[in-house]
Amino acid sequence: MFEGQSPDNYEQKCHCVLILDVSGSMAGEPINQLNKGLQEFHSEVIADFVASQRLEVSIVTFGSSVACIQEPSLVNNFQMPKLVCNGSTKLVDGVRLGINIDEDRKKWYKETGQNYFRSMIVLITDGEPDGDQDLNALSSEVSNKVASKNFMFYTLGVKGYNHQKLNQICATPPPLPLDGYKFSEFFRWLSNSIGIITKSTEGEVLMLPPVSDWTQIQM
Repeated sequence: MFEGQSPDNYEQKCHCVLILDVSGSMAGEPINQLNKGLQEFHSEVIADFVASQRLEVSIVTFGSSVACIQEPSLVNNFQMPKLVCNGSTKLVDGVRLGINIDEDRKKWYKETGQNYFRSMIVLITDGEPDGDQDLNALSSEVSNKVASKNFMFYTLGVKGYNHQKLNQICATPPPLPLDGYKFSEFFRWLSNSIGIITKSTEGEVLMLPPVSDWTQIQM
């Protein structure tokens, strides 16, 4: 996918894939607050010099169809897109596309001589997959890759989500229910966490910030 592309720098990279629900049920306040949180996340990472040189962000959306609306890139190299809602919930297809993009990007890191941190995949949804989506196969794939330390996988459930279905995709860590529409607080946690990861050294035990200010449960 990235054949012929040259690295902007040879800093150790951290790839973060945001897999975002843009189905019809996210219309109104949810999508407005999600867009606001994304813009703030973009600004906060740019303000962190080390993270801005090491973090690459990809964005996948899913509704009636799935799309990669932002290919892997340092945050200084793109403007955060504005999300628009449409249709149903091709959640499984969206997660699969995100995983494939991450695998391709890590292959490219290796081919271009770039070291990298374990990537982070973040799924945000307020619903459950359409009936034709193969949730069982996805669950097995995600569980195996998380256990093999291919990536970290976080799931954020927005009001109306199906906890049982999301827990089936990845139970460790469990899905976190968003308190109201506190996307800004969540993305602040994410940018702070990425800042810690990108400044870490190999083998270091990391302590990520607490999540209590944006979720309804304690980890």
